[in-house]
Amino acid sequence: MTSDPQDPDLVRLLEYLRESRGFDFSGYKRTTLLRRIGKRMAQAGIQDFAAYLDHLQVHPQEFPALFNTVLINVTRYFRDAAAWEYLRQEIIPRIVAGKERYEPIRVWSAGVASGEEAYSAAILLCEALGVSEYRDRVKIYATDVDEEALTQARQGRGQAKDLEEVPEALRDRYFEREGNQYTFRNELRRSVIFGRHDLVQDAPISRIDLLICRNTLMYFEAETQAKILVRLHYALNDQGFLFLGKAEMLLSRDDLFTPLDLKQRVFSKIPRVGLRDRLVVLAQASGLEPGDRAASTARLREIMSDALPVAYLVVDSGGVITVMNERTRILFGLVPNDLGRPIQDLEISYRPTDLRSMIDQAVHERRPVEARDVVRHLPNGESQYFHVIVAPLLDRDGAQLGASISFADVTSTNVLQRELERSRQELETASEELHSTNEELETTNEELQSTVEELETTNEELQSSNEELETMNEELESTNTELQAINTELQQRSIQLDQINAFMQQIMANFEMGVAVLDKELRVQFWNRKDLWGVRAGETVGHALLDLDIGLPVAELVEPIQKALNGPDGNVSLSLRATNRRGKRFICRVQCTAMASAEGAPSVIVMMEALAPTRGD
Repeated sequence: MTSDPQDPDLVRLLEYLRESRGFDFSGYKRTTLLRRIGKRMAQAGIQDFAAYLDHLQVHPQEFPALFNTVLINVTRYFRDAAAWEYLRQEIIPRIVAGKERYEPIRVWSAGVASGEEAYSAAILLCEALGVSEYRDRVKIYATDVDEEALTQARQGRGQAKDLEEVPEALRDRYFEREGNQYTFRNELRRSVIFGRHDLVQDAPISRIDLLICRNTLMYFEAETQAKILVRLHYALNDQGFLFLGKAEMLLSRDDLFTPLDLKQRVFSKIPRVGLRDRLVVLAQASGLEPGDRAASTARLREIMSDALPVAYLVVDSGGVITVMNERTRILFGLVPNDLGRPIQDLEISYRPTDLRSMIDQAVHERRPVEARDVVRHLPNGESQYFHVIVAPLLDRDGAQLGASISFADVTSTNVLQRELERSRQELETASEELHSTNEELETTNEELQSTVEELETTNEELQSSNEELETMNEELESTNTELQAINTELQQRSIQLDQINAFMQQIMANFEMGVAVLDKELRVQFWNRKDLWGVRAGETVGHALLDLDIGLPVAELVEPIQKALNGPDGNVSLSLRATNRRGKRFICRVQCTAMASAEGAPSVIVMMEALAPTRGD
């Protein structure tokens, strides 16, 4: 294998990777590429680049192995602990203090590999804000060019050895254990948004407060590094911070960033507030001179698009999104990575309205298509209303280039119109009611005159009734006196009855025989002997006798009890073998006597007397 970085076969191999898989390695250091690709070729048993290109074309399953070798997805939680501690103590408090409580905090972890650095940032922000505020305010954009690594990163899962750098308290707080594996908590993982992004080719994510790009720049040539740094500069807010790896110094880009702590590789952005400076930055990022009119014009169009008061996007003839302004991203939760994606793959294609059918109609009829008062229901229960216009984009020769889509927020107008219509209807109703009320008042006036006369007559009648009531009141007072005397007598009888009842209970408690009173359904109404069967009255009253386990064959009592209830003399006696609460067996004489309760309902008294123990006991 040759060691020439300009080997034509290597160049063809890199071009094939860019054209077939979208990986542009042209900005990577050639010496690193030679070494990494050479390592994979040796593993595959191939000697030269031309043969390896043929191998890739025949065996597409080789691509993931090659990319994993070239991209070196090496990372871990809180890698370089001192740098992360500096971030925790100095940088994150400054980001939080520089924002209102309702303002979002946006983090971009570029070259995230398997996701550990993005989750590390999430843990620090959770610690600083609390879990609830973190969920409401934080968005972490985690990007990489390696889709396989991103698939792994989205799972947020790792072995115990992968979390050795995570303090035990944080591990218990932010990870859920599943055997020997740990998974980052699901409700916190939702704030980490993973997506494919090429730092060299793709537009940067904007309005970032903290940009983590560690040990990524060092794989690129100096010229490519400069272009990437200009993009990173544009991505950051003016008060944003850049966090690099320990091998990355930025000594040659002191016009874009200034070090806060060079040892920990944390830098702050040097703001460029003028439009001319922003155009210069973008021109540098695209590899053009500052005076290049095409770059300036393209950026001016982008700025103009973002400045539009309506959400606006453009799709080409194949339905792929080519333009998307900032308002569109904010309203519909889109991200810069959605540029270049087919609109049919995104939620905006069918919610809040079916854009695909509108695009088809506009293209087919070659005229704008409108949809008014399109309602969008928000998660908080409120509604937004849009005026949607889809217009075909035609070339000078009439060729169909695509379509533009605009969403004009007419919520306030819609609300005002509805309120105006409601007010108009209320006024009409009020006018009709006023006219009706006026007629009613005239009628009422006549009725009032008549009523005055009737009231005068009624007043006399009331005086007469008042005299009758006074007479009735005297009679009621006399009756009340009699009732009080009767009540006093009843209270005295109740006291006597309570005394008799207590006396009877005392007699029954001292009664040598066990006594139970049953109703006609054989439910216990009274029970007097705990020491005979081992159960208290509270455990028996209300329960069926047949359900009690008292050492007496109660099933054999059913027929005698029924005979007592239905027989002519109402009295039945028998003897049964029983076992007392100490386990001793004895003969029990049982007498069943029918009686009537105070309410007249039939009941039966069952009296049980223990006789001599049975033989053998």
